[in-house]
Amino acid sequence: MDDTFLVASELINNAIQETPGKNICFRLSRDAIYVVVAVWDSSPALPQTRPRTQPTLETLDLTPQGWDDNGGWGLPLVVALAADCGCKPDPQGGKWVWARLKP
Repeated sequence: MDDTFLVASELINNAIQETPGKNICFRLSRDAIYVVVAVWDSSPALPQTRPRTQPTLETLDLTPQGWDDNGGWGLPLVVALAADCGCKPDPQGGKWVWARLKP
């Protein structure tokens, strides 16, 4: 369950950063095999993996504004933990970013 929490946290955080001040939608479900985490935001922009960096004590930003922007590891973590993941445009606008995880 820790993996599901981490993946949900990453996807929600990415949606909030992509559409600050706007609504997002979170969906957690289970099919026959997987737990499915899905997050919708109103931006049509596809998720982009940022270059990963290895933070050091000198470069680590622990300020409230920057503590979650230390290295670009979010989407690679999702890919590593999920059995499958992706992004699908929503016909009504925006996109769904989703991940399937083994429970």
